[in-house]
Amino acid sequence: MIRLERLRADHAPALLAFELENRAYFARSVPDRGDAYFTGFASRHEALLAEQETGTIHFHIVLDDDSGRLIGRVNLVDVERGTAELGYRIGERAAGRGVATAAVAALCRLAATTYGLSSLTAVTTLDNPASRTVLERNGFTLTDHITVGDRPGVGYRRRLDDRT
Repeated sequence: MIRLERLRADHAPALLAFELENRAYFARSVPDRGDAYFTGFASRHEALLAEQETGTIHFHIVLDDDSGRLIGRVNLVDVERGTAELGYRIGERAAGRGVATAAVAALCRLAATTYGLSSLTAVTTLDNPASRTVLERNGFTLTDHITVGDRPGVGYRRRLDDRT
C-alpha cells in the first residue's frame, strides 16, 4: 500500500509540488503555512535536512507503493528524552483510503525500533475528525484540550515499545 522514505535532498521537487497541489485542501483542516513557506522552500528544505542530521527531527515522505508517487509526509519533531511530536499530511487524492492510518502505524514502528523513542505526542484541531480517528486507531489517547493556531484542538499521547 505505502512505503516511507527518510527525507532526502532529492525529494525537494516532489515535496514542493505535493505541498502546492494540496495547499487549499490542507488549509481546510490545519493552519495554512503561508506564502513564505513556498517562496523559501529550497532553503527551508536544506535547513531541515541539516537539522535532521542532529537527530532532533525525523522527516519521511509517504509513497504509494504501486505508482511511487508522493502522497503524504509523516514527521517526528522536537525529539528529546525518548519522546517526539508526530505530525502528518496526506494528500487529497489519497485521503479516505487508510493511507494516514498506515503511515502513522509505520512511523510509530520506526520511532520505537529505529529512533529508540518510548512515547509520541500529537495534536489536531477539533474540526478534523479524520485526524483524530487516525490517531485513535493507532493507539493514541486523548490527553488535553488545547488551541492549535487559532482553532480549538486536542492533544494525544502514545507509549511505544519495540514491538509497536
